[in-house]
Amino acid sequence: MRNFKAFGHAIISLFIISLSARCHGQVELDTAPMEKAERDALFSTIQGFVGNWWNGSDLYPDPCGWTPIQGVSCDLFDGFWYVTVLNIGPIHENSLRCAKNLEFRPHLFELKHLKSLSLFKCFKSQRRHQVTIPNANWENLAGSLESLEFRSNTGLVGKIPSSFGILKKLQSLVLLENSLTGEIPPDIGNLNKLKRLVLAENNFSGHIPDIFSALGDLLILDLSRNSLSGSLPLTLGCLTSLLKLDVSNNHLEGNLLKEFAYLKNLTLLDLGNNRFSGGLTLSIQEMYSLEEMVLSKNAIGGDINTLKWENLHNLVSLDLSNMGLKGEIPESILELKRLRFLGLGDNNLTGNLSPKLSTLPCLNALYVSGNNLAGELKFSMEFYGKMGTRFGAWNNPNLCYPLEVLPTSHVPFGVKPCQQEIKLVESNTNAGNVNKTFHSTASSGLMSHDPNDFWWTFPLIMLLILNSYIGL
Repeated sequence: MRNFKAFGHAIISLFIISLSARCHGQVELDTAPMEKAERDALFSTIQGFVGNWWNGSDLYPDPCGWTPIQGVSCDLFDGFWYVTVLNIGPIHENSLRCAKNLEFRPHLFELKHLKSLSLFKCFKSQRRHQVTIPNANWENLAGSLESLEFRSNTGLVGKIPSSFGILKKLQSLVLLENSLTGEIPPDIGNLNKLKRLVLAENNFSGHIPDIFSALGDLLILDLSRNSLSGSLPLTLGCLTSLLKLDVSNNHLEGNLLKEFAYLKNLTLLDLGNNRFSGGLTLSIQEMYSLEEMVLSKNAIGGDINTLKWENLHNLVSLDLSNMGLKGEIPESILELKRLRFLGLGDNNLTGNLSPKLSTLPCLNALYVSGNNLAGELKFSMEFYGKMGTRFGAWNNPNLCYPLEVLPTSHVPFGVKPCQQEIKLVESNTNAGNVNKTFHSTASSGLMSHDPNDFWWTFPLIMLLILNSYIGL
């Protein structure tokens, strides 16, 4: 019994000691100081973006204490708080909002432990108060900065600073939806730790620099919605870890790269709305991981049956519209069991539209309009009901639907009804056997031939009916 009590006292003592140590450690964290130089640099940086009215007077005991600044995060280094994250802009309701007249102050580059800098919707005016990204002093952050983002700043103009190439620790560079201009600096090729490079929706021009041989860790490359021209650089084939490649909505030209075959991990390829040509390259069918591929709005041309589509068995979305493709829709597409969207519109495709497409278990959008498809649509009513307006087959002059099978609510838009044969078979009369066949269009009830050619048909039919009645 005494041993049991002694053991209990020991357990309680250890608990009290550990609790005391925990509380003591928490007090140290809460009361850890921030160096005056760090504090002054932070306050000046924030004032440059939000205005001098802000003085941090409501912070206690310092910017990283019990009442931290929204958008600012700190870490302890050698017993002192240092700023590691700085997010300016209306990300949250209580985030720091940018002023109309704002500036990059040099104190920003004195935050020597800064890992992440983000400016969101700060530079708004495209005419007044335009701001450029400073080219100097980025070397001061080369030892710490891992993420740099400028998003939705329509008043942010000028070029990408070549000094960004000094930021050797940078893993994410996002310049999205700004008004930046000029060419992409080749210095970005020095950032060999980059995992994400997004330069989309700016006004960049010129060729894409051939800088990717040292960026083997890159996972996301998005250069879409700019004015880039020229051909794709061959070193894109070095990005063997790449998951997403989007260069859509530019002025790029030339053939599709054979080097695409090396991008085995790519899940998204978007080359849409450019000026590529030269036909479908066989390297595409080597990208087994592709889930979404958009090649639409390019004059690529060639035969759609060039590729073994069954190789791309992970495809969920395939957009090949407006490419000048010819040939019949390949049966191998039926092997794409995960396919949800198939866009083949505005090409030169021929042949019939196979009803087997309805057996694709996940398909919920099919567009084949603007081709030369022919014959009768043989999909079930269930298929039309499921697809609704997501089935498009208009502008195929020789394609039709069977009128007797489909109710009006399921008639595909822009597709004409198939012509029906109506046979008038009469019994023997004094005039002999009469077996006339007329073609009519079921939707209108009018003869398909010129009405002037059949002025005599009505009295003839009446005569036949009268003879048949007399014969009875």
